[in-house]
Amino acid sequence: MPLPSTRVAIVGGGLSGLVAALLLEQQGIRDVVLFEARDVLGGRILSVDASGRVADCGAPALDRFDLGPTWFWPDYQPQLDRLLDSLGLQRFEQFEHGDMLAERSPHEAPRRMRGYTSSPTSMRLSGGTGALVAALRARLDPERIRVAHTVRRLRRAASQVELDIEGADAATTTWRAEQVLLALPPRLAATRIEFEPPLPPELARAWLATPTWMAPHAKYVAIYDTPFWREQGLSGAAQSSHGPMVEIHDVSMPGGHAALFGFLGVPARVRRGVPDDVLRAHCRAQLGRLFGERAATPLADALKDWAADPLTATDDDQDAAGHHAAAPPIRPASGPWSACLGGIGSEWSREFPGYLAGAVDAAARGVRECLDALPPVSQPAA
Repeated sequence: MPLPSTRVAIVGGGLSGLVAALLLEQQGIRDVVLFEARDVLGGRILSVDASGRVADCGAPALDRFDLGPTWFWPDYQPQLDRLLDSLGLQRFEQFEHGDMLAERSPHEAPRRMRGYTSSPTSMRLSGGTGALVAALRARLDPERIRVAHTVRRLRRAASQVELDIEGADAATTTWRAEQVLLALPPRLAATRIEFEPPLPPELARAWLATPTWMAPHAKYVAIYDTPFWREQGLSGAAQSSHGPMVEIHDVSMPGGHAALFGFLGVPARVRRGVPDDVLRAHCRAQLGRLFGERAATPLADALKDWAADPLTATDDDQDAAGHHAAAPPIRPASGPWSACLGGIGSEWSREFPGYLAGAVDAAARGVRECLDALPPVSQPAA
């Protein structure tokens, strides 16, 4: 029995993979299959609802609060903004009016200080970034998307690539593709996927040395009925040397619930030994210190430790600083993989590595090169 095949295989169902699938379809390439290891699409885009549960991005919703990427900047990310516009998604400015708070030490009360506004303006999406995943998914053929399918091995076979894929039942299926687009971080691709023949050593080292944005981080969100801190003339922003959160923002959803969001400053290896419920309790206590008793008792809360997510982080990410790194090469310059493989995850973007805009940029570039490399489809004889 012949192996199942496709012209283009996309490995990863985060933003870059979904954008690549849409761009290929718009160029008339519909013989595309997207394989996502998680049982949901979105990758590092993760939203929770007002009850603190992971939101279903397939259903329309206003109350989605992001534990992955949250902001974008249209003034210098026009390509992403054009995509959002084409999908009919609503944007709004990050709330920054009022004073901010600063915790300098555990022995001093929080200090109130003049707030600041972002320049260029920070923007968010109505319904959270999960709304972007939902809008892209709605435009793609569901028959071409395989969730809970983990690509374990890529094998060069004559003019094609064979992909060994493990399904949710642990059974392995082999597919064939003319082109493979890696819509995941370079470090994850080099660590989790076996290449036969191996990638050139210099390229493999470059991919392994590229930090995965968000991989060392943990993020927390607390959800409330109303943004009561605004009644005190506070913006909801805070910085802390005490922690556990080092940076806090108001991520309330206009017309929906209110929320405060923070980045944890506790190192990833330390977090390993602390249960999530204990970390959440410390975050609630910190919000109470900063914004008063009401802040200590949210309607719901949620924590996402990206360093503990094996589909995001590797062991090398546990001690990383979490900075945006320069993009590595997207493919070998020569050899068996040079004409059939391309990296399109956000970290491969030259302009915005690690950002939402980087995923769009890298996907667009990868699709252009993929189209150039695809052989023409033979026409039946007249």
